[in-house]
Amino acid sequence: LVLKPGERLSRGGPPPPPYQRRISMIQEMMLMAKQGKQDEATEMLKTLRQVAAAPGKVLRDICFESTWYASFRNLVDPITHDLIISLARYVHCPKTEGDSLGAMEKVCRQLTYHLSPHSQWRRQGLLKRKPQPRKTNSSLKAVLSGPLSSGTLDLSGIPLAARDMERLCAYLQRHAATVASLELGFTELTDEAFLLLLPTLATLPHLETLALNGNRLTRAILKELTDALKDPGSFPSVTWIDLGNNVDIFSLPQPFLVSLRKRCPKQGNLPTILE
Repeated sequence: LVLKPGERLSRGGPPPPPYQRRISMIQEMMLMAKQGKQDEATEMLKTLRQVAAAPGKVLRDICFESTWYASFRNLVDPITHDLIISLARYVHCPKTEGDSLGAMEKVCRQLTYHLSPHSQWRRQGLLKRKPQPRKTNSSLKAVLSGPLSSGTLDLSGIPLAARDMERLCAYLQRHAATVASLELGFTELTDEAFLLLLPTLATLPHLETLALNGNRLTRAILKELTDALKDPGSFPSVTWIDLGNNVDIFSLPQPFLVSLRKRCPKQGNLPTILE
């Protein structure tokens, strides 16, 4: 499933999901570090940061600036950002004592796990995991044919195309009084498909959490989503939206965060990076 940088699928095939390329880059960077190719590993890390975390300052400049974090409270995925900064420290300033490569490899494993479909990366370890069967549209049909008793609709890992949105919208409308959490992570969701789904999502009265991580979404959807959140009647109960690990969504507009805050009357301030 993982493509190395520079590789392409056969002509006519869709490009791989962004997370697959990122995982491949982590693996290749670690290999370069083990081979003593520090310059090559640094360049790979720069590229990884550009496609997986917030672009901006040069890695070397931000490694030691603790105050820099304060200006990025609107990061979509602070965990990825923090792990990449940790890797940058190991690359630029390797430890003289202990197993520096071992510590770096541990961070790489953490980052790989974080950017991977969690349901498919079991506790037995990343390298020893057994192949998991790929979910298909038949899985979608099975899930949407059953009842929704827990309040959570989990479609993570099931590929969703624009043609599936009508069926999903109909299901959500039938269970509008029950849905509190919707898991759409790693479903290959595109902007086109999400915009078809957005009007239905905005009307769900009890939806609190919405996971959209690990998909093919771009920052072009942020305007539509932010405009929807500005309306008090839309997403009335939503307090958490995960947009991490998509194509190029690295930070959230301030109106987006303010709108979520208004839906959390008990939250006095915007969440910190750790929160």
